[in-house]
Amino acid sequence: MASAIPQLQRFLYSHYFFGGLRQSAGTLLPVLVLGWGFQLYSIGMIAAVGAMCVAIIDQPGGPPRHRTNEMLGGILLGSLTVAITGFASSHPIVIWLIVPAFCFLFSMFTVFGRRGGLVGFACLLLMTLTMHTPLPPQQVLAHTFYSLMGGTFYFVFSYLLSRLFWYREKQQALSVALFATADYLEARSDFYDVSLDLEDCYRRLIRTQSAMIDKHQAARDVILRELPRGKGRRDRRRMAVLNVFAGMVELLDSLVATHTDYATLRRELPDGDVLIFAQDTLHKLALNVGRIALDISRNRQTTQRSRVKAELRAFEYELEQYRNRGLQRDQPEVYALLVQVLRRLRNATRVVDRMADQMQPAAPETSIDSRRNQSMGRFLSRDKLRIGMLTSNLRLTSSHFRYALRVAIAAATGMTLTTLLPFVFVDETAASSLTAHSYWIVLTIVVIMKPGFAATRQRNGWRLSGTLLGCGLAFALFSLTKNLEVYFAVLVAACVLGNSLVQTNYMAAALFNTIFVLLGFHFLSPGDHFVIGERLLDTVIGCGLALLCSYILPWWEHSFMTPLALAARAANRDYLQKGLRYADLSRAQRDAKDLPPAEQIKLDADTNEALVDWRVARKNVDIAFSNFASAFYRMMDEPSSRQKNVPELNNLLIQNHILASQISAAIPVLASLPAVPEGIEKTLRATEILLQGDAADPPASIETEGELATLAYPLRQMAKAAQLVRHEMRGLPRADSPAAPSPA
Repeated sequence: MASAIPQLQRFLYSHYFFGGLRQSAGTLLPVLVLGWGFQLYSIGMIAAVGAMCVAIIDQPGGPPRHRTNEMLGGILLGSLTVAITGFASSHPIVIWLIVPAFCFLFSMFTVFGRRGGLVGFACLLLMTLTMHTPLPPQQVLAHTFYSLMGGTFYFVFSYLLSRLFWYREKQQALSVALFATADYLEARSDFYDVSLDLEDCYRRLIRTQSAMIDKHQAARDVILRELPRGKGRRDRRRMAVLNVFAGMVELLDSLVATHTDYATLRRELPDGDVLIFAQDTLHKLALNVGRIALDISRNRQTTQRSRVKAELRAFEYELEQYRNRGLQRDQPEVYALLVQVLRRLRNATRVVDRMADQMQPAAPETSIDSRRNQSMGRFLSRDKLRIGMLTSNLRLTSSHFRYALRVAIAAATGMTLTTLLPFVFVDETAASSLTAHSYWIVLTIVVIMKPGFAATRQRNGWRLSGTLLGCGLAFALFSLTKNLEVYFAVLVAACVLGNSLVQTNYMAAALFNTIFVLLGFHFLSPGDHFVIGERLLDTVIGCGLALLCSYILPWWEHSFMTPLALAARAANRDYLQKGLRYADLSRAQRDAKDLPPAEQIKLDADTNEALVDWRVARKNVDIAFSNFASAFYRMMDEPSSRQKNVPELNNLLIQNHILASQISAAIPVLASLPAVPEGIEKTLRATEILLQGDAADPPASIETEGELATLAYPLRQMAKAAQLVRHEMRGLPRADSPAAPSPA
């Protein structure tokens, strides 16, 4: 995908870059207006810092209403933080106590998830920048007011832009989800390449699927919040985006409706051209989805498509040749697998073509009935914030408490170190300079330290590398030119890129943010290039402290793997149970033609409700699987001595993936049957029991006559996966606490 659609092009049209432009404009406008317009540079910088901290919360993705509430909360908490830090800044002992206390408090905000963590980090950033220079008590209230006005200005600016570019935000959220879908299709195509290791293909697929699930949920939260209600240009736009989103979901449903036995295909047809045709078809479909994503982000029609008709015709020809050679008679399961692959590829092709047609000017509009409109709200994120979430985590067994404690200890150590430096260094200039810039050490600590050890170590390297490169480039710029206009142009570009890349490339974001800060200091203190060396040395000290303190009460990912594995198994069990209820009601609906109208209406409503419940359960399966997979791969980035039960967990990931796929395949067929035969019923009940963790023996043979033949493969694979899940779970340590989301 990267070679066909350049990553740079994807980035420039993404909501990451658009969000970076919005954040940078809202941050720099106070400086431009107050500084250049009224010569109030110091006030402009204070307001810009307040705006910048609210901009940190205003990250792309997520429900707009939630983002609004978070920014308002950040303004209030940030202003309170500035006031307290400002009054404490002129008292060394008080500031030494306040900084670790704030680090602990705001680091605990990770209990509220990623968005809560952003609010906490914004407050910590305000704290560190306020302690940059001790403030006389009579200036603290004015400083707090200017910071509050800067944050309020950014909030109003961002809110107005969001209202103005509402359609653009929907397009960009959908585009990011489509690009993730294209990457997922590309990962699935690798399974048909016999030269690639199957385990490596699974690992890549699981990583890609985990990332895709997050982006799909972000698109749901943006697109499904405001559904079409009437007529008009705005509703036609909403309908077009909604139809493409529905097509994206349908595309995934068609591809994961059953799990293909790739090992059997590779073993039985290692030299078969049919595998090459399947791989090429998926590759072209991925390319088409990527083009649709790019065209949506550019607000253009999709005109260029890679046709897959030749590959599908070649697949059909090869399948006919296999049938003539007796494959259907000699190896019916292999032949059935090929037929399933061909059907899915045909269906996926139709869905992708329909998605491309939706963005045409004369695209047909699809009406949404009120029942479906109401049910879509159940697919949105429901984040509930309660103070009890903080207090209940004030215990040593909480990963959030341990993380907050580590940050507080690291900050206290950094403050102590810079306080003692004047007694260590003979050079008073160097010692006083380091002491004055202790805020940068604390800032480096709060930026780098994450709840997980692997994430902290990774960000440590990225931050240090980015700062080193940024200092080098800034020094080169100062050496090459003295032109302030060039400096300002580079400052604006660095601000935009630093904000845009923070979610996609942290090292590059650190590089541009370093250049931005150094140029900002240059405008405040022209000719003072020693600040470059100070920033670099402070960063090295902060990185070292962050890494060392990461070993204090660390929260290793293996400690949380069992609850996450249990959550994934429970989600699959709920998915199966909700699916069986929907299938039962569907059969009852077909058999109840003679019921009174009132009872018929109630049965129809119950069936529709069961279908929605099943689809919501599928979303929950995806989220549970994503949490499990993300934690597993974070564990694999930790020291090898901390990687526990790797074979069992890796197999659990694969089997949970297979299980969800086979449930998706079996339920629609079960819903279409007039009755469920005894053998199939026993297999389903045995699978349910196995997913509860109890022993069960699925029947050795099940009914396979007529329509039931299409159920044989998914049911066998479902029961086998459930048995393997139970077996691997028995090898994991017992969980004494209920499953909950893993720290990010």
